[in-house]
Amino acid sequence: MKRGGVKSISELVRATCREEGLETPLNEYRLIKAWSQVLGENVNNYTGEMYIKNQILYVHVTSSVLRQELMMNKKNLVRRLNDHVKAQVITDIILK
Repeated sequence: MKRGGVKSISELVRATCREEGLETPLNEYRLIKAWSQVLGENVNNYTGEMYIKNQILYVHVTSSVLRQELMMNKKNLVRRLNDHVKAQVITDIILK
């Protein structure tokens, strides 16, 4: 048997996830979990339900002051969250 090229396990897992259609849901899950890491525990304490639909992250924020501050930094937040996951998962954030 002839060996073609040697691939690392991480490359094989990533390729398998992509083939099975699991890459997008996995990245979405990682991005939601990254919210507290990127923004910190103080912001996370005022955060409720979060979900992603059509590349838009919907976040329920209980503090109106925090919601307003996050709205002013939406583009930066989108970039930081996508960079943390190392994939283009979301394009916008809607704060409720």
